[in-house]
Amino acid sequence: MNQTKNILLSTAYFAPVHFYSRYIAHPKVYIEQFEHFNKQTYRNRCVILGGNGPITLVVPVIKGRGAKVLIKDLKISYETNWQRNQMRTLFSAYNSSPYFEYYKDDIQPFFEKKTKFIFDFNQSIHNCICGLLEIENKAQLTEDFEAVAENTINFREILSPKNKTQPDLNFKPAEYTQVFSEKFGFVPNLSILDLLFNEGPNSYTILEKSINI
Repeated sequence: MNQTKNILLSTAYFAPVHFYSRYIAHPKVYIEQFEHFNKQTYRNRCVILGGNGPITLVVPVIKGRGAKVLIKDLKISYETNWQRNQMRTLFSAYNSSPYFEYYKDDIQPFFEKKTKFIFDFNQSIHNCICGLLEIENKAQLTEDFEAVAENTINFREILSPKNKTQPDLNFKPAEYTQVFSEKFGFVPNLSILDLLFNEGPNSYTILEKSINI
């Protein structure tokens, strides 16, 4: 694997397998904090697998009026009890998975504590995921939107559910057994939570097998 280049990623809410496959494959990882918020991306949503198929979990945000808001300044909305609802959805989808009970106590606080900004919330989640995957938390925050560090590839928009024209040809998601595999077959590139709840300590191996650069 050629690990000479670094990578620039956008923040993500319980990021997909693609994010962490890329994350472990590069010597340095930069997380963008000065971009404007883009709707319908992994910045405030993730996708899990339930009994009726893929489910998108969205963190509601306060966008305000006028000029676009920098992602680092974007506030989370708590007008609805989305945390309780999402935790119930996760329980329903993964209670029968091999490692849900093992990781549940690590994940639950994110559905109880009220964090002000989505960027800080995502970074806290990322710190936790790095610990669960037992990988180095090597992410560095950007200091300027325009500045892409030397020898760094820009994946801010490539790693997105909306990207249909620039596929990452180095990412081929390795299959693993999911709770509803018999019903839907393998559903690739779901949230890292799907991988952790189903594969536990073997998750890192799946991430490694999914990327070839």
